[in-house]
Amino acid sequence: MKIGIISDTHGFLDSRVEKLFAGVAHILHAGDIGDAMIELELKFIAPVTTVLGNTDLGLAFKETEVVTLADKKFLVHHIVNPFDPSEKLAARLKRDRPDVVVFGHTHKKFCETVNGVFYFNPGYSGKPKLGTERSVAILNCDGKEIRHEFIPL
Repeated sequence: MKIGIISDTHGFLDSRVEKLFAGVAHILHAGDIGDAMIELELKFIAPVTTVLGNTDLGLAFKETEVVTLADKKFLVHHIVNPFDPSEKLAARLKRDRPDVVVFGHTHKKFCETVNGVFYFNPGYSGKPKLGTERSVAILNCDGKEIRHEFIPL
């Protein structure tokens, strides 16, 4: 199963995302979407799970979502420190026991297994800014294996 991963759009959806995510079964948006219309645009590609980012004031998303895709439990939350989770997030991790945590906020790609949990940040995908790397990602979940691909924008 292919899963599109995007974060930190900040109100801007790159026109290439539709083509890049063609064929994905689901899209996870890890917050700072900036405009609820972006979720609607993404829904034309595939079902979407979106969480609230720290700049998404007034938008009707949850802070954390848990969704099972390809027999893997995904926890999606905007601000995550894989090496030192907040007390609230640590409790959630203990309760929900996810296989994968998808997050954003840092605007930096991240892919590492910590304490048996696969942590993944697709990086920044908002408006082009001088010197800022932009990317989205695809996770391919086949059986027990999770393969990732960062896609530059």
